[in-house]
Amino acid sequence: MKHLEPEININLQVTTRIESIKKLKKWLIFIANKEKKSLSSLTYTLVSDLYLLKMNQEILNHDYLTDIITFDLSDKKYDIEGDIYISYDRVKENARVFHVKQMEELRRVFAHGLLHLIGYKDKEIEDIKTMRKKEDYYLNKYNTIYK
Repeated sequence: MKHLEPEININLQVTTRIESIKKLKKWLIFIANKEKKSLSSLTYTLVSDLYLLKMNQEILNHDYLTDIITFDLSDKKYDIEGDIYISYDRVKENARVFHVKQMEELRRVFAHGLLHLIGYKDKEIEDIKTMRKKEDYYLNKYNTIYK
């Protein structure tokens, strides 16, 4: 039986250009494989602060800006399927605040959403530390493997 290639879609509802989409997709598959998960389907949509704020308010009843909202659509334990919405405005702001390139910050948020779908949380202090370590580890892998 032939292994199906995961479907990874990146939709832009904002004006930007994403460099090396092919490498980005390979990297996301690498993350899933390293975490012993199988990617089925991922859809990333880059939106504005206002768009994501409205989603946050209407769907999650949260009245604040966020950089990402992740929806797990998987029905199997090891198979990942999800929709991830990213505020490109937050990505640009966070890149400025943390003195990193926008594409680097965008990759961090892409990984963050996938790590949520894999099962990592970020509400408690220890969970946040674990999430950051994972993000840093995989960003380093991207920078060494795919550049």
